Amino acid sequence: MSNKDVPNDHDALLFIVDLLRNASPSLYSSYGYDIYIPHVIREYLRASGITDELQLANTRLQGRLSVPFYSAAWELCRRGIIRPGVHTLWEQATLDGSAGNGYAVTPFGRQWLKEANHDTFVPTEPERFAGMLKPFRERFGGGFHLRAQEAVRCYSAHAYLACCAMCGAGAESILLACAVAKVGDESEVLRMYAGAQGRGRVEKRLLGQAEDSIRQQFLGLTVLIKYWRDEASHGRITDISDNEAYTALAMLLRLAHFGYTHWADITRK
Repeated sequence: MSNKDVPNDHDALLFIVDLLRNASPSLYSSYGYDIYIPHVIREYLRASGITDELQLANTRLQGRLSVPFYSAAWELCRRGIIRPGVHTLWEQATLDGSAGNGYAVTPFGRQWLKEANHDTFVPTEPERFAGMLKPFRERFGGGFHLRAQEAVRCYSAHAYLACCAMCGAGAESILLACAVAKVGDESEVLRMYAGAQGRGRVEKRLLGQAEDSIRQQFLGLTVLIKYWRDEASHGRITDISDNEAYTALAMLLRLAHFGYTHWADITRK
């Protein structure tokens, strides 16, 4: 196995989650731990096509693979899905497990694992999501980047209502950035936005004279995000779930890409 075959932290995390959701615990558990990282690494090697027992037991190879898997385990701890230690009191602990190889799934983690597995398709790591947003940060500003990052953090925690609210706020940051570029006066745009029906007025100022195709695509990418943000900001009960949050993240990325690639058409005076 070459260095290029060593997974990154995100892929290692997805592998652990897939094991927890779909594999027999006998493949990744040991002693009193729900998750035993050396066993996880061996399963990763087997999934990579390595079956020779000498290679599976190769300590240098396991050492290279341990880095992303330790990072992935820590990220799952940070999210509250697993924690260091044995599953329950008096179960067998080991020095190796206590040194960072043994983890237990938390009650929240068990519920999280039962929920829909969109997490495997959305880049829910803030750092990875930031990489996708990087081309848009300079154009749409720090406000957009911050809200988009908050959205994916909320999604990672399955706080779907908050995720939709942040996606809506991120979309409005794109709207404001485009409007400021078109009008040429940030203070004027912000005054308009802060007034009654401000969002609609800014949209009209930005898109009123735009080509029909540009206007329809821009509004089409924002209509659901605006609806979910408004739903999230009110006090009534809502049924926003992971499906809506996942779609909101995807649409926010599409809106950012559309605004970036059609910047000249959208902001033409």
